[in-house]
This record gives sequence, structure tokens and C-alpha cells, in this order.
Amino acid sequence: MLYVVLAALVVVLLIFLAMGVRVVRQGHVYTVERLGKFTLAAEPGLHLIIPFVDRIGYKINVMEQVLDIPGQEIITRDNAMVGVDAVVFFQVLDAAKAAYEVRGVNLAIMAIVTTNLRTVMGSMDLDETLSRRDEINARLLSVVDHATSPWGVKITRVEIKDIRPPIDISEAMARQMKAERLKRAEILEAEGDRASRILRAEGEKQSAILSAEGKREAAFRQAEARERGAEAEANATRMVSDAIGESGAQAINYFVAQEYTRAIAKFAESPNAKTILFPIEATQLMGTLGGIGELAKEVLGKGDGAAGGPGQGAPVPSRPTSSPTVPVVHR
Repeated sequence: MLYVVLAALVVVLLIFLAMGVRVVRQGHVYTVERLGKFTLAAEPGLHLIIPFVDRIGYKINVMEQVLDIPGQEIITRDNAMVGVDAVVFFQVLDAAKAAYEVRGVNLAIMAIVTTNLRTVMGSMDLDETLSRRDEINARLLSVVDHATSPWGVKITRVEIKDIRPPIDISEAMARQMKAERLKRAEILEAEGDRASRILRAEGEKQSAILSAEGKREAAFRQAEARERGAEAEANATRMVSDAIGESGAQAINYFVAQEYTRAIAKFAESPNAKTILFPIEATQLMGTLGGIGELAKEVLGKGDGAAGGPGQGAPVPSRPTSSPTVPVVHR
């Protein structure tokens, strides 16, 4: 009988000890209440409490949590109805305050974010709500974090997920965006056309300037060539005049025979002529050649003085009394 009582006492003691052992998981903090009053916040690990005197009050999650704010219909300052979805990131820093300063910390955070979201976006125009999300997030973060600090909660981020304007406003915004893009496209096209015209005009201007400079240079070169040609012609004429003045009729006969011979050579070089008729006297050419021979003798000093003095002209053969003959040259 004694052994049975001892065994029962051991079992009761083991049960009593088991009831006093508590293990707190990582990322959580348990509040311990003694006779209904908060005594301590149990950190992660093994803890011993007094059974029937101490008990676990709340199990607080101290990891960073995400709270999804349901969609809200908000009226902006310019009386536009928009739908807004948001999300809040928060972390419990003081488990005792989160457990005993507010009942239902998640619901409290959701309510205060919703209220301030209406306040902040209701004070802005529709265009501002669509283009200033960062400003809305910053204002909400500041207000909500200040409001939840007495609860031992730190609001790390507040983000606007989506803003849904009315359908008619969305269509008007789409038309406005299309018109704005078309306007920018036309402006860019006009600017490109203007730049193209300017570049083309500048190119034509440079071309005209270069062409005018080329023509001026060409005219200058032509005038210079004509001037040099005139100078050469004048020099040749002067030399011919001096030769005629020194040699008299002999020099004239020489020049006439030279031009006569060149003219005959040009007739002979014609690609179309097969037969050439010269309506001249054959003795006239021979007389001219005879004058050239006399001139050469006088200039070179050949002979024994039978040719006469320097001023004596060469005898010119007389024209024959018979009718002139026409030489025929066959090619």
C-alpha cells in the first residue's frame, strides 16, 4: 500500500513539473501572468513557471509581418471616386504593450491605416494621387507609425498597391495620353523637317559659294591665258615685223610659203576627201619655193656673191602666158 502511495506521489510530481516547463519558439515572445497579473515576457528558449499560479497570457509574434489593407473607395479633393489597395509592414517591438495596450493589434493597425489613407488621399486631386504615390506612402508611414508607437509596434513600410480611377476617367486619360503622344510626334517631325531644310539650305549655300569661287577662279585663269596669248601673239607679230624689216620680200615669201604648205597638209589629212582639186597654178608654188631657197642661201652665206646684197630681193618668176593647169592629187 505504501508503494502505491509513493508511486502516485511521483506521478503527481512529474505532472506538476511538466506543467511548469514552457518552451518559447524562435520569433515569438510569451507573456507570463501570475494570478492574472503580467509578470514577465518570456524570450525564445526554455522557461519554468509555477503551475496553477503562473500561466501563459499571450503569444506575440515579433517577426516582421505583412498586413493587407482591403480595397477602399475614396473621394478625392476634385470629387473623383477612386479605389485604393494598400499593404502595411510592421513589427512588434514590445510584446507587453502589444498584448495589453490594445486589443487585436492587427485590426487596430488596419483601422488606423484605412482612416489615414482616406484623410491623405482625400486632400489631393486625382492627378496628384496618381503621380505622387511616394508622397502618399511617406505621409501614411509618418502618421501611422506615430499612432502605433504606444502599442509597441513599429510600422516599417506603407505601400499603395493599386489606384483604380473610374472607367470614364480612365478612358479620358487614355485619350489625353494619345493626344499628347501625337502632339509630341508631330513636334518632333516638324523639328526634324526644319533641321533637314536648314541643313539642305546651308549645303546649297556652300555649293553656290564654292561654284561662284570656282567660276571666278576659272575666269581669272582664262583672262590670264588670254593675256599671255595676246602677249605671245604680240611678240610673234613683232618678231615677224622685225624679220620683214631686215629681210624684205624674202621673209614675206617665207611666211607665205609656210602657211601655204600647212594649208595643203590640212587638205591632205581630211578623212572624207579622196580626190583634191587645187584651182591654182603649179608654177606659182615653185616660184615661192624658189624664193625660199634664195632666202636660205642669203642667210646661211652660201654661194660666191651671185645672190646679191642683203637688201636685194629674190627674183619672182613671171606668170606663164598659157592657161593655168589644175593639179590633181589622188589619195
